[in-house]
Amino acid sequence: MYPAGFKGRAQRLTDIDVARVGRVIRLGEDEVRAVMEVETLGGGFDKQGRPKNLFEPHRFWIELGAGPKRTAAAEQGLAYPKWGARPYPAESYTRLALAMRIDTSAALRSCSWGLGQILGSNHKAAGYPTVGDMVAAFCDSEQAQLAAMIAFIEAEGLDDDLRRHDWSGFARGYNGPGYATHGYHTRLRDAYAKWQAIPDVLEPSYPKIGRGSRNAAVTVAQSRLLALGFDPRGVDGIFGSDTDAATRAFQKSVGLKDDGIIGPLTWAALIKEMDT
Repeated sequence: MYPAGFKGRAQRLTDIDVARVGRVIRLGEDEVRAVMEVETLGGGFDKQGRPKNLFEPHRFWIELGAGPKRTAAAEQGLAYPKWGARPYPAESYTRLALAMRIDTSAALRSCSWGLGQILGSNHKAAGYPTVGDMVAAFCDSEQAQLAAMIAFIEAEGLDDDLRRHDWSGFARGYNGPGYATHGYHTRLRDAYAKWQAIPDVLEPSYPKIGRGSRNAAVTVAQSRLLALGFDPRGVDGIFGSDTDAATRAFQKSVGLKDDGIIGPLTWAALIKEMDT
């Protein structure tokens, strides 16, 4: 269950987290950062260390269904049938607390949470069995928030839209048919262009390497392979046949194409396995 006051460890995201999590499903850092920036300006916690939260009364109306709970919520201005009927206040947790007095689960499911502003009712697509589990994880770290955002994007089949830079297609699937009203697709495009001008974390420190490569990146890869039990027969910065064999064995073990090339996906897997 989520902590009291929605205040957990509130661990912040690191740059390497963005690169590692996104590349697991073949998304670049710039695409991931564009979504994060448009949704929450790139930060998942508010000034009090709580997950950024947007309580949506029209969702609460749907979650409650017809009956005395909906009537009570409507009387308090916490539920109404159509989005945009009234302006949202700057702070959502006050309304969330009132809504939770009526129905805790429905209230949590009616909020958008964290870095990716994942709607609580989408907790399963984000990788969590209950909305409470999702909120608890989001109170703990921005890394959990980012992983959930990526899981949701993949579950909804929107990762291809991001890879193609089909901003309208992605916006329609992620934010609904009214995305154009708020220029969501153009803001995504502009955020992506901004991040394109900023060097990625995994480049050039983690370039594509393979047999014949000789550089510091090979030394890093050899060290990681050795630590994970795939012996390259030396950590010398030379990508020879032994390093090739170790790379292929590692790739096969994590379900990647065993081509002996350490590119974005293999780097991401090497980093992930070292963190677990």
